[in-house]
Amino acid sequence: MTFLRLSTAALILAIASGAAAGNFVKSSASRPRAVVELFTSQGCGFCPPADALLADLARSDDVVALAYHVDYWDYLGWRDTMASPENTARQQEYSRTFGTRSVFTPQAVVNGRVEMNGAKRGKVEAAMRRMAGGPDGMIVDVTVSYEGEAMVVETGAADRPVRNAQILVVYFEPATQVRIERGKNAGRAWTYLNAVSGFHSAGMWHGEKTRIELPKNAIARKGAGGCAVLVQEMDADNLPGAILGAAILPNPGS
Repeated sequence: MTFLRLSTAALILAIASGAAAGNFVKSSASRPRAVVELFTSQGCGFCPPADALLADLARSDDVVALAYHVDYWDYLGWRDTMASPENTARQQEYSRTFGTRSVFTPQAVVNGRVEMNGAKRGKVEAAMRRMAGGPDGMIVDVTVSYEGEAMVVETGAADRPVRNAQILVVYFEPATQVRIERGKNAGRAWTYLNAVSGFHSAGMWHGEKTRIELPKNAIARKGAGGCAVLVQEMDADNLPGAILGAAILPNPGS
C-alpha cells in the first residue's frame, strides 16, 4: 500500500473524526504513478513554466512532486527564499549519477532514473507514462500515517534483489506565495508548492517489509506542509539512484 496526497474530502473527514488533533491520519492505498523532483530557482528566468508544471503535478492525486530550490543563482540579484545548500548538493549528486558535466535549472528527475529540462512538459509526462506500471516505476508499497504522536512509515517487500537502498524522508513547505522583487523574474508573484525544506535518511532498507516510527512533532517542525517518503537505491558511491516506492502526506496541522 502506498500513499498519495489526501483528497480534500478525505482531509475534511479526518479532521471531523479527530485525526487532525493527532489520533490517526493515513495515506491512501494505491501506488503513485511517478516521483518528480524539480530543481528550480526563483532567480531563474526559464523556471516559471517548470514551476507551473510541478504545481500541477503536486495537485494531482497520483504523483509525488517535490521542488528543490537551489542557491547557485542567488548572485543574479534575487536570493531564493526557499533555497538551501542541501538542495543544491542533492542536484550535484544526481549530476554525478547521470554523468553530466554541470547542473542547471529547471531540471526534472523522474523516479530517480532519468533527467530532463523541467520546463518540457511533454518530456516529463512521457517519462512518467513510459515508466508507470513497469519495472522502472513504483514497485514497492509504501504507506505513511500519523498515529498518535508518531509518524509511521511502512513498506512492503521487494520482488527482486535490492542494492544498497535507504528510506529518505523529505520535508516540504505549504503553498507559499513569493513576490520576486529583483532579478530575471522581478515583479512576478508566484505560489510555490511542495518546496523542500529539508531531508534525511531514516535508515537503510534491505528489501523486506519494514516499519519505522518517527516523532510527529519533529516532522511538523521540519516541514510545515508535510513530508514525502522515498525508498531509493544508492549506487556504489552512495549517489542517488532509482526510486522504488514513495508516499506523500500533508502535515495534519497545515
